[in-house]
Amino acid sequence: MNHPREWDIGQAWLATFGAVVAAFAVGVLLAPALVWDRFLWHYFWGPVFADANNAVCAAMRESGPELLFSSNACAAAEASTVVAEPGYTVVSEIGYAVTLVFFLVGLLELLNRLEVGETKELFFALVPFMFFGGALRVVEDANDAVPQGAEPLISYPLNSLIISPVIYFTVFFVTLAVLVVAVNAERRGVVDSYGRPVFAFGWLALLATVAFLYYYVDTALADAFAGAGFYPQMTGLTIGLAAVLAVSVYGLVDRVKPEINAGTGLVGLVVLFGHAVDGVANVIAADWIGAIGVPVEYGAKHPVNRFIIEFTESIQPASLSAVIGTSWAFLVVKLVAATLVVWVFDERIFEEEPRYAILLLIAILAVGLGPGSRDMLRATFGI
Repeated sequence: MNHPREWDIGQAWLATFGAVVAAFAVGVLLAPALVWDRFLWHYFWGPVFADANNAVCAAMRESGPELLFSSNACAAAEASTVVAEPGYTVVSEIGYAVTLVFFLVGLLELLNRLEVGETKELFFALVPFMFFGGALRVVEDANDAVPQGAEPLISYPLNSLIISPVIYFTVFFVTLAVLVVAVNAERRGVVDSYGRPVFAFGWLALLATVAFLYYYVDTALADAFAGAGFYPQMTGLTIGLAAVLAVSVYGLVDRVKPEINAGTGLVGLVVLFGHAVDGVANVIAADWIGAIGVPVEYGAKHPVNRFIIEFTESIQPASLSAVIGTSWAFLVVKLVAATLVVWVFDERIFEEEPRYAILLLIAILAVGLGPGSRDMLRATFGI
């Protein structure tokens, strides 16, 4: 049974969503150059548009956006118009963070109506979907790797559904559909628990996506894209090192300050593992990719990651950087941050607001394991 408070939250969320959409719509109509060109397009849709078309950047012209395929052309365009490049900026990351928090509130209300998520079953059931999201993003990376002039597997605008950050919404709606079907099946007595079919579907979706990547890279990219192939050592090292680090940190914390892990239990270990995957994949890709036999170079794409690497380079002696690399600090930051987050979720939070706690932990895991699995699988296939 729904409580009046829950109805109020749901109505307030929908009203806020409608008001924000209406405000942006009015802004685009009244001041398109400011609201659309210099804000929404520049920071949010422009980067997706450029990425979806495998361009170095996109420049906003009077006739519409123009795709540019060289750094020189992009630099020249910046002098006279708004230019959007694939990737993230500080403004876009803040915007996405605010959007994430807003949608988490709406999702919490939805879970209340479905009457699921009070236990940790939902968290564990959704873990494979984090890997699935990363693998699905690599499909777009493989699509982008098709040489110019050749027909891509997925063309714009359809491929924008699997480009960050749009892919988060795509995976969300797929996951939501599976969850609703599984909950309905449980209530009809078809299955004993919704968690098992959700968990199983997530792994099947992941395996199907990875199998497709293996086939596509082997048949369409191996001869056309230098470095494309199959390098399972990347996945093995990433998963193995992440698991060792997560278990080690979790075990050390459990001995020194056990109250940190008391609230989350094994959920905290999974959160540590997810962010360790992200950190380890970045370290290997940035500093050790050649050493493990993957003939492709990668660089930091997120502003925070770039800042940490640049800061490390500025204070670490060049002689030491040549030996241990400069991206190791990102892994340390990920592990420390994940541990601090786990500490916040004490037993009191699970007793008072279990759905809220589980939902936040799912989101925290997703922002680590999703990008981390993408980086891992991308290097695994040399894309």
